[in-house]
Amino acid sequence: MVDITLITTADERTWPKGEGESVLFLGEWCKRYSRKKKWEKLNSIVAPYHWDDRKMLSKDYQYLLKLHEDLLIDLSCKLNQIHSVEHSLRYWRILIGPWLGYFVQMLFDRWSMLNQSIEKLECTDCKVIERDQLSVVPNDMNDFGNMYDGDDWNEAIYGQLLDNSWSKSVRIEKIQIQQKIKNDQAFIQQGWKTLLKSKLKNWIFRLSILFPNEARYFFIATYLPLKTDLLLQVRLGQFPRIWRSNRVPVTKPDMRKRNWQLCKNKVNESSFEVIARQFVPLHIPTVYLEGYDQLMKTVDLLPWPKKPKVIFTSNAYNSDDLFKAWAAEKVEKNTQFVIGQHGGLFGMAPFSFTEDHQIKIATKWLSWGWSDSSRSRVVPMGNLKCMRRRQVRYNPNGGALMVSMAIPRYSYHLYAGIVSKQWLDFVADHQVFLYSLPQTLREQVLLRLYGNDYGWDQFDRWNEQMPEVCLDLGRQNYYKLIEQSRLFIATYNATTYLESLNWNIPTIIFWNPMHWELKEEVRPYFELLESVGIFHRTPESAAQHMLEVWDNVSDWWESREVQSARAQFCHQFSRTLPDPIGDLQSFFQGVSNEYDLSVSV
Repeated sequence: MVDITLITTADERTWPKGEGESVLFLGEWCKRYSRKKKWEKLNSIVAPYHWDDRKMLSKDYQYLLKLHEDLLIDLSCKLNQIHSVEHSLRYWRILIGPWLGYFVQMLFDRWSMLNQSIEKLECTDCKVIERDQLSVVPNDMNDFGNMYDGDDWNEAIYGQLLDNSWSKSVRIEKIQIQQKIKNDQAFIQQGWKTLLKSKLKNWIFRLSILFPNEARYFFIATYLPLKTDLLLQVRLGQFPRIWRSNRVPVTKPDMRKRNWQLCKNKVNESSFEVIARQFVPLHIPTVYLEGYDQLMKTVDLLPWPKKPKVIFTSNAYNSDDLFKAWAAEKVEKNTQFVIGQHGGLFGMAPFSFTEDHQIKIATKWLSWGWSDSSRSRVVPMGNLKCMRRRQVRYNPNGGALMVSMAIPRYSYHLYAGIVSKQWLDFVADHQVFLYSLPQTLREQVLLRLYGNDYGWDQFDRWNEQMPEVCLDLGRQNYYKLIEQSRLFIATYNATTYLESLNWNIPTIIFWNPMHWELKEEVRPYFELLESVGIFHRTPESAAQHMLEVWDNVSDWWESREVQSARAQFCHQFSRTLPDPIGDLQSFFQGVSNEYDLSVSV
């Protein structure tokens, strides 16, 4: 029998030293494109990815959503006991719900791939880095977000799982290395306009704290244009403020305070559930455990309103633990918690953890136009990101702007979109689209890469595989690029095409329907876009349509059929409000009245 070494991550310190050795890569995430000269010398196979079976992905999501609820209930009780408090389940859902959901879904993916590979593919050996278990404990949700997509954190998780469940099935060699977990992401540098806007917000914040802080309406990270945000507050009868949060205090993990397990919820728990109940106490961020008392002291010192009637945010609900702790306290005292939609895919996908979580914690959830009869908290409003006064226009004689994206190599929270190595199929569709165009037309396409590379080596891939393609690394002003283009090409189900359609920019959309599933009730809207050439199910079809309309984009786009389809779609998913400030004012005043009724009862 040939020895097969299991490789779990792209961390080459755990790889065999010699060339030609037989290895099993646990996934494509192990094979950094920039390091192909290294891994091409190995006799390797790659384990099939379990969530390439999309029915399994959907089934596993429902299982994990139920498990998240069970664990949340038990963890809430445990944290109440540890901290000698009596907070509600909703309080803890707001504070720890995002981390617990992300962590359990990631842990299940790592565990499933190990289970599949070891049991079916007969790996014999594996190297793991020996480290203090607490070295991978994040301080807070923000810290966790900087860890979970890196090779280091994932190598540690795989190592702990191997030790826990497969130490008798695989020969595990421990490597002694001085190690510090760090984030290996690459981010876009901020332009001068972004920095100027940040300084302006800081100036407004400093000015606002000079005034009494008992505001009825607390707005933070709303996604509203700055001017709209400030004018709305004035219309609501309060001095306009730009509130700002801070990082939570840093607290070291203490194993003595983590020597507990979540009790079993049922008699016959699955193998993974047992693992999850063991791993949650070990990995829970310190801000929820060792640093909770300090977090509460920091919350008490915040110069924020003590008794707000309404809290409104579009993205602080996830990673801002200081805000979440403050908001959770206010919600327990009947403050109305409003969350606004902050991107695409919402209301369209058959499953999405972030959507499910947000709607569960919100009193009201503002959609960009859609409603859901089964979820009364969803309130159709309009596209909050597109409430800018200046109209974005296109250039009928310009080139084409094609926008791509990147996702972490290792899976994170689940939704109906590409997961992990499926990004490679996503990029392959881009290349098919471009190769389907005549060279003269291909040269007029500017491909905008995602600002965060996540270790996919996007630039190297494109530069070597299609060097003729013009690339933007995410540094040029997005709106200027659109206004220089005659055609916008969207390749995934997210924010970009919802904005371009809202701005009435000529748009072609294409993606793989097997990777971007839609709810049954949503499909007619995309079929409508498909009937007029906006939406395409294959890159070849999209390229053919681009070729057909290129010389007369305006004639196609401004036709009655196209404009009618665009308007119907936008009304549902990217609505324009005729009086955005007035409409939002009426909404928030109504929510404030609901608060008055709730506290008077």
